[in-house]
Amino acid sequence: MELQDGLLRVESFLAVTIGILVLFVGKRLNERVRLLRELSIPEPVTGGLLFSVLFALLYAASGTLVEFELRARDVLLVYFFTTIGINARAADLLAGGRPFVVLLVLTIGFMFAQNLTGISVAALFGLPAAVGVVGGTMSLIGGHGTTIAWAPSIAEQYGIANAMEIGVASATFGLILASLMGGPIARFLITRHRLTPSQPQAQEEIQEVGLTETQQSAGIGHMDFLGAVLAIHIAIIFGAALNELLAETGFMLPLFVTCLFAGILLSNLVPRRLYRALGVNWQTRTPAIALIADIALGTFLAMSLMSMQLWTLIDLAAPIFTILAAQFLLAVLVTLFVLFPLLGRNYDAAVVAAGFGGVTLGSTPTAMANMAAVTHRYGASHRAFIIVPLVSAFFIDIANALIIPFFLQRFS
Repeated sequence: MELQDGLLRVESFLAVTIGILVLFVGKRLNERVRLLRELSIPEPVTGGLLFSVLFALLYAASGTLVEFELRARDVLLVYFFTTIGINARAADLLAGGRPFVVLLVLTIGFMFAQNLTGISVAALFGLPAAVGVVGGTMSLIGGHGTTIAWAPSIAEQYGIANAMEIGVASATFGLILASLMGGPIARFLITRHRLTPSQPQAQEEIQEVGLTETQQSAGIGHMDFLGAVLAIHIAIIFGAALNELLAETGFMLPLFVTCLFAGILLSNLVPRRLYRALGVNWQTRTPAIALIADIALGTFLAMSLMSMQLWTLIDLAAPIFTILAAQFLLAVLVTLFVLFPLLGRNYDAAVVAAGFGGVTLGSTPTAMANMAAVTHRYGASHRAFIIVPLVSAFFIDIANALIIPFFLQRFS
């Protein structure tokens, strides 16, 4: 940790340590505040937002800017999505066929609506259409990464000098909205329609993220945990090799996406007897995998939220806040009146609805955290944890790479 010219740099090891502390604080707050539990607000969201506010107050009082080294956070993201791939079963992939197609088509359609909403609100304030795109899929569905990639060219080609500031602020505020909307929407749908998981014992079966109370009481053996780590590392090695192979062909994908696919392939195509012959008990849908997934996702999201620089939102003009409010309303209406009915008005559809806000306003990890909080409370939904990351972690980035230039060229 180094303080120089009002900038406090927190190196990676300490950043992870603070992230774990944030996770514990969020857990304690959720235990104490019943409303947070009732609304299924993820624990890392509770703690992360609290600490981001504290860091903002520190900046306001002393001018000290806290900046975290987040390389370890990105490793945790790879760990998490690898566990999702390892847990995927061919039967669930096949069963998720129609819901997957519905979610994919609806999400792409929503991306067009999101950009049109941003452009329309920008026009009401006499702003260029490019500002609406910045406040649309570039910053919301695309997140901080897409914003950082596109903002310089938009600033240069369309004369939006503060495109980066607008995009980063929109992505930050969208992440907050996404983190807060998923749980309440799922609770409303589950309560109103009296939904329950499809399997009677779903509350006690292995979930993708986290352990039930029964599993926590039973405990996890050290060899089971070590076997889970080994399975994850094997999948990451294959995923990294696949990522490099695709990169040589000019097809660029985030590392966590190829690790997700590697986990799916290794769990479904390699015979179990081969693993046993090598002395390895391949871990899939085991408490150890679920525990590691919970640790990785929770710490990743806690670090992401605690590192947000909330004071950058203060300088946003009224048109940008109006765009974000309109985008939030659009996401809620589409989730309740289009997505949920099209997916069958069942429990899986309610869990997907919790994740849809994370997909459309925040990020894939936010979507997964929303769904994890809901399933911890109401029961497992394997199908939701298959189709949501496949759509949001793979197809959305490809679609957005085509949709952003289309709107910029068509409306600017």
